[in-house]
Amino acid sequence: MQPYEPRLTTPARRLRGGLSAAEQRLWHLLRRKQLLGVQVYRQKPLLGYVADFYAPAAGLVIEVDGSQHTTASGLAADARRTADLEVLGLRVIRFDNLQVLKETTAVMEEIYRVMQQRLAERTGTGS
Repeated sequence: MQPYEPRLTTPARRLRGGLSAAEQRLWHLLRRKQLLGVQVYRQKPLLGYVADFYAPAAGLVIEVDGSQHTTASGLAADARRTADLEVLGLRVIRFDNLQVLKETTAVMEEIYRVMQQRLAERTGTGS
């Protein structure tokens, strides 16, 4: 299990109840092991952050970013968060809300590609 701060449990639960339209659409496609049979969790505490989606078997974090992530401070915070999570051996991929809503198929294809690659790397089957 990846480390997290217990103080994030309550905020993560709150976030699960208030998903954006883009997060809802992605969750509908990722839940119940629909993609490669991999369990995906939503609003999962990792380190000092709450990841939008986390697939532990693939070591994959999927972030869906709103407009606040396009500011200089938002980009800097995202870069710091990504670096911190990558130290744990996780791969972080990001999509913006509009991309998820307008290009859902392309987003799912990219998630599939990265998840398949990560699973192959972790099982030693190569890709």
